[in-house]
Amino acid sequence: MRFFKRLLKGQGVMPLKIVTDKLASYSAAKKELIPTVEHSTVQYENNGCELSHQPTRQQERQMRKFKSHGQAQRFLSCHGVINNLFRPGRHLMQAKHYRLFRDRSFVEWNRVSCVQNLA
Repeated sequence: MRFFKRLLKGQGVMPLKIVTDKLASYSAAKKELIPTVEHSTVQYENNGCELSHQPTRQQERQMRKFKSHGQAQRFLSCHGVINNLFRPGRHLMQAKHYRLFRDRSFVEWNRVSCVQNLA
């Protein structure tokens, strides 16, 4: 009960679905506190949250955790696009083509970000 109360108090909004393990006390507390919310105990359903080897999780560790959900959303909304721009899949092409794509990536980045090369 205390776990769910603290969890819900910190969220500020009612969740649509809760994913937990099969501990019986979770079901009992959920039935009493939030009976209308769906409760899932499927084994691998929350693996997306726990993939610590993903690039975004590595970035999160480097930043010492995001300070809020909003900050995480702002970062992640553009991170994938920029990451794809500078990582064109080196193993799929010859070195001369890779260098050409990298040069184009930097030109595009300078154009979009309005950064001027001082060199």
